[in-house]
Amino acid sequence: MAEIPKKPTALIFGGLNTCSRALAALLVPINGDPLVSFLRIVDKYSVVPPTTYIGAEFPKILEMPQVEYRQANLTVESTIQSMFDPPEGHSGFDYVFDFTGEVRHDRTEMIQINNTCKVAHMLGREAAKRKAKAYIRMQLPFYETQTKGTHDEKEDAKPAGTIGIWWHETLRVLASIEDLNLVILRIGFIYGPYTPFGVVASGINVAAVYGYMKKPMKLLWSPGKNANNTVHIDDIAGAAWASAEWMAPLGRTAANQLAGEELLFHNDKSKVKEVGEMPPHNVKPVAPLFNLVDDSESTLLSIGQTVTSFFGTTFDFFNLVESTVFKFMDDLEDINEQHVGAWTDMLMNSNPPVTKTPLTAYMDKYALEKHVVAFNNAKIKAVMGYKLKKPQFNHETIKEVVDKWKAEGSWPTLA
Repeated sequence: MAEIPKKPTALIFGGLNTCSRALAALLVPINGDPLVSFLRIVDKYSVVPPTTYIGAEFPKILEMPQVEYRQANLTVESTIQSMFDPPEGHSGFDYVFDFTGEVRHDRTEMIQINNTCKVAHMLGREAAKRKAKAYIRMQLPFYETQTKGTHDEKEDAKPAGTIGIWWHETLRVLASIEDLNLVILRIGFIYGPYTPFGVVASGINVAAVYGYMKKPMKLLWSPGKNANNTVHIDDIAGAAWASAEWMAPLGRTAANQLAGEELLFHNDKSKVKEVGEMPPHNVKPVAPLFNLVDDSESTLLSIGQTVTSFFGTTFDFFNLVESTVFKFMDDLEDINEQHVGAWTDMLMNSNPPVTKTPLTAYMDKYALEKHVVAFNNAKIKAVMGYKLKKPQFNHETIKEVVDKWKAEGSWPTLA
């Protein structure tokens, strides 16, 4: 009788407030066979009681016998080392998923260095030491691409701001760890159930407000055709798992030959001496890199039209004079005042009233700024054979998001 292959073990670091909950739901579903024999999730947040939003389904996943959650400070190297120690009966962790990194745009450069770059370096180094079969790094869309066309992995996308520079530098740092079985997923703008993070979630909330007020939703940057490529949270989870399964039998050398890309320097040369983890500016480390976006080829205009039509209103742009005023406004309160007030009304007028929600109609500076993120997704389909679970951003996927928030009591139910 043939021996049944042993399911792999997995470690997820970080991302409890972004993507790791969706991956956990894929690896150990509430209903269905788990993909792994053991899953450990590690982040700085508490889950009992929760100190960040974790959604209605994740607590049920944490009750599964194959799942362990550990609250830990990942800036401490000895702590990271202990997180890699396997549970009794397991020889080690096969797959490591790195969703760490500071996601707030108002954080200082030093926080980005310590909480993004250095944490990932310690994780990657330990994973290589423990001979993990796959190490999957999620790269958020902190880039600005050219305005025309979509861009493949060989094109040198420019990191956006301090956050983009250090998230990109983190990729160079990881790619420089020779024995690390690294795959990089460079994603578009996230959206999906139980995902209040990001500009798409913000757009959905604000569009609902304008539908409630029966007014057109207006944004800056007319005509708004700049690309804002999207990706569903289910595809981030699905592609992360597919990446691990793809890498495990190959190893880094073979994976580099199939999918390796040079990671070019986009930093201040003086930082190389200050930050010991950084490879020299003239070194071009190579690692397997895949863009991950859906097939919608979303733009600010298409996203705006899709979300507003879902809530029964229209999408428009400020005229040139209005737009010029808003672009140079340091104070965002005037822009947000009517959003937030109407959202509060919606929560109170809900049946029943919504008294606690992770959702907000407040749009921060990043959400109001112009972004151009246009990635070509052909490579992950061709090389890895990945098939998108949610290829289109449309009314159906928005309804799924809203319905699940309604069911858990985070979204207003109005007559």
